[in-house]
Amino acid sequence: MTATIPNLPSLYDPFTTEAKWQKFWEEHQVYKADPRAGGEPYCVVIPPPNVTGSLHMGHAFESALIDVLVRYHRMQGRNTLWLPGTDHASIAVHTILERQLKSEGKTRQELGREEFLKRSWHWKAESGGTIVNQLRRLGVSVDWSRERFTLDDGLSRAVAEAFVSLYDEGLIYRGEYLVNWCPATQSAVSDVEVESKEVDGSLWHFRYPLSDGSGYVEVATTRPETMLGDTAVAVNPDDDRYKHLIGKTLTLPIMQREIPIIGDELVDPSFGTGCVKVTPAHDLNDFEMGKRHNLPFINILNKDGTVNANGGEFAGQDRFVARKNVVSHLETDGVLVKVEDYKHTVPYSDRGKVPIEPLLSTQWFVKIRPLADKALDFLDQKNSPEFVPGRWTKVYRDWLVSLRDWCISRQLWWGHQIPAWYVVSESDGQITDTTPFVVAKSAEEAWDKAKAQFGENVQLEQDPDVLDTWFSSGLWPFSTLGWPEQTPDLAKYYPTTTLVTGFDIIFFWVARMTMMAGHFTGQMPFQTVYIHGLVRDENNKKMSKSANNGIDPLLLIDKYGTDALRYTLVKEVAGAGQDIRLEYDRKKDESTSVEASRNFANKLWNAARFVMMNLDGQTPQQLGEPKATELSDRWIISRYHQVIQQTTNYIDNYGLGEAAKGIYEFIWGDFCDWYIELVKSRLQKDADPASRRVAQQTLAYVLEGILKLLHPFMPHITEEIWQTLTQQPTDSTQTLALQPYPQAEANFINSPLEAQFDLLIGTIRTIRNLRAEAEVKPGAKIITNLQTDSESERQILTAGQSYIQDLAKVETLTIAGGEQAATVTEKKPQKGLKTIGLIIVALVLLRVAIAVGNTINHVPIFGTFFETVGLGYTIWFVSRTLLSAPARQRFLAKFFAPRPDKHISATTPQPQVAAKPEKSIAGVVGTVQVVIPLAGVVDIETLQAKLKKNISKVEAEVQSLQGRLSNPKFVDKAPQDVVKAARDALAEAEKQLEILRDRLQELQ
Repeated sequence: MTATIPNLPSLYDPFTTEAKWQKFWEEHQVYKADPRAGGEPYCVVIPPPNVTGSLHMGHAFESALIDVLVRYHRMQGRNTLWLPGTDHASIAVHTILERQLKSEGKTRQELGREEFLKRSWHWKAESGGTIVNQLRRLGVSVDWSRERFTLDDGLSRAVAEAFVSLYDEGLIYRGEYLVNWCPATQSAVSDVEVESKEVDGSLWHFRYPLSDGSGYVEVATTRPETMLGDTAVAVNPDDDRYKHLIGKTLTLPIMQREIPIIGDELVDPSFGTGCVKVTPAHDLNDFEMGKRHNLPFINILNKDGTVNANGGEFAGQDRFVARKNVVSHLETDGVLVKVEDYKHTVPYSDRGKVPIEPLLSTQWFVKIRPLADKALDFLDQKNSPEFVPGRWTKVYRDWLVSLRDWCISRQLWWGHQIPAWYVVSESDGQITDTTPFVVAKSAEEAWDKAKAQFGENVQLEQDPDVLDTWFSSGLWPFSTLGWPEQTPDLAKYYPTTTLVTGFDIIFFWVARMTMMAGHFTGQMPFQTVYIHGLVRDENNKKMSKSANNGIDPLLLIDKYGTDALRYTLVKEVAGAGQDIRLEYDRKKDESTSVEASRNFANKLWNAARFVMMNLDGQTPQQLGEPKATELSDRWIISRYHQVIQQTTNYIDNYGLGEAAKGIYEFIWGDFCDWYIELVKSRLQKDADPASRRVAQQTLAYVLEGILKLLHPFMPHITEEIWQTLTQQPTDSTQTLALQPYPQAEANFINSPLEAQFDLLIGTIRTIRNLRAEAEVKPGAKIITNLQTDSESERQILTAGQSYIQDLAKVETLTIAGGEQAATVTEKKPQKGLKTIGLIIVALVLLRVAIAVGNTINHVPIFGTFFETVGLGYTIWFVSRTLLSAPARQRFLAKFFAPRPDKHISATTPQPQVAAKPEKSIAGVVGTVQVVIPLAGVVDIETLQAKLKKNISKVEAEVQSLQGRLSNPKFVDKAPQDVVKAARDALAEAEKQLEILRDRLQELQ
């Protein structure tokens, strides 16, 4: 009965395969974590993407890196949880919904808060899952049963708990302060949501007259409209030019109010004229000076960026319109001195994309120093968390040192409404800066507190503002695990193990999490922070919406498959934290780098098909582990365990790109290109059964190990092949994702053997290259001479002579060195035919001889005579050719060529062979010279003619390039990249010319 041989389709279809296994993993909850199970915990929380987002290349890169780590540690036997979720993204959702309302001719104020929030949740239900579904297409091994959203009930309770607790401890307060105001979103934004841009602007110089008429001072500013709110002019108290003016007053142009001249060390005497206008309500430095000198704070702006009533005649004008009109007014009044071009830095709102306006506002703040100092103590005393690469430690530390109080209130509706209730019955139904309030975790608790303090008839109104998004996401590592409740998840998986994130949110998010976690849990929220770089475009530029140079990962997934994209992104990483570059043809929407990874997947697929077709329907488990005896088997098993050790070392130290490249080289090179080719002859049905069995065992053993090694990087194709190789039933829930990761066994690693095999591989490769250079026909057998003075190299070459002959198509191989040589001639199948032919001819001649003899015997006298002669010849022939061994060998050699020994010792004395016969081509590998005689193998005259033609062509190219580069006009005026390309082309052409001439010389 013939065994059923499981096999794969002839072509790999990534799209069907990937969808099948993504569905299987999720339906069977393969990645569901169990806090009650054993195993050392390994926990990662996903950096929650905005619910408004869609998958971009940064998400794909980050998710691929995390998934490699998570899958690897899961296969290492750790109790693994990768927790997914999304962030509610207050400002982003507001932007989307207000754009929709604008198209309907409405505003959110007209709609009302309740209806606006209904619309927000409706939008979230319909469109908010886009990025989650796209992440599913990446095949990420997250526990979807634990998916969280920063506005879900559990996380909302955690936010209220944190706010109230910080308030009760005096670490949250409400006060008037200068905040970063975004007129576009009409909300305060934190320092980390501000992007500084260098712009070409102007520096305006004005004269402010002294009130006593004795002169004036000249001030310079980049924001002339703010002079409407000036309440002083400041000079450095050590500046001799202005010391005598300190204490005098000026008359503010346009507004005609008196303002003092003050001395403050903050003033830089070298900036402008050394006199600076002070607008405490619209500049942070001025704000601090205003507090030091008890100056009035005059706000001249509305929240939409227009001038308010304090701006006099400019009220109602947009701030930039007012700027032009103020300058025009001052010029008319004769106080404008000059205008200079001035390049300076302007803060922009990261969300609103407009210049930030410092605005005096009553907001909620966190006293940041106690939280930051505790995080600093963990860093300085315990190096916790540990940053990879380590250079980011200093960046993180410097940020913690320089933090100021954190403004956490936002003038938005979508988000966590601040858990503070104003007692409006104490302020005529209005919320004012002096209205008393209570802070509570719920409305019920707020009513109880307010009634106890203000009586039964109290009226409450909750603060309309919401909390900064980063407040809730700062709690993410522990709130997602159930905090403030002491849940099994929190007990098992907290602190989390690794945070994988980009360097651009160290300040936005990483520092927020460490400060919050240090305060509320007394631990850092993760052991390690792995900072990855950016994905740059084909021109090595940062991808951004403004530059319109993003690359859609879904487009590449649709073209090449998920595994191909994931593998490319990881393999391109050269060192932890480094940026990667993705090759991309925008005209064709194609990527050569992702295509290469798809080709790698196809290579693995075809190799797996070959292996399974030669296992006689047996699984790796049925075949058992190989007991390797042959050189090639011991070599591939040593290489396999060497790669296991290398891969685990790399992943354990976050060298994910290096690990991916090492596996690639082993699979494509060692396994597919060499080992499979080496064992093909041993897999034939008529091969030695014992050798065939070991070859099958080795192929199955290494292939299954390869699938496990590669699975964290390319999960879908490896799962598909493994299921077929191990012949899992269709109803099985077994999965490669839960198999143990290979462990390196030192007793299988044989580094000297690998080095020896490298010489064999190098020799075969050199012979193949020489064949190609000489244009030897692919099927033609050749003679090859190998010569080396190294005894050890001769032994290696002799031991592997059959591999050299099989894979390089060598008929006669001579291994020589010093006074010794060994020659092996390939046994030709034609010799058997020759022997049969000789036997047939001998039988025919014998038959003719018998017939002639019978005829002669019938002739009188001749019969007796011939019998006597025949008897004498027979006695002579036997004594001359058959009685002694040398005589027998000489006789048989006339009809049968001597068979070579199966194993020939390199020490057998033989005549020395000339190193390089005439009309030959030669190469070198190590210290071995490889010589291939070409006579009778190729048409040397035709080859010489072709080489001469190519030499003439390349000589013309060299001459042309030299002419261009010797022309000063070209070198000086052409773009530098064009000149460099010409120089590179010349160097390449000259090298090619040298090679062609050397080849021709060898044929002379």
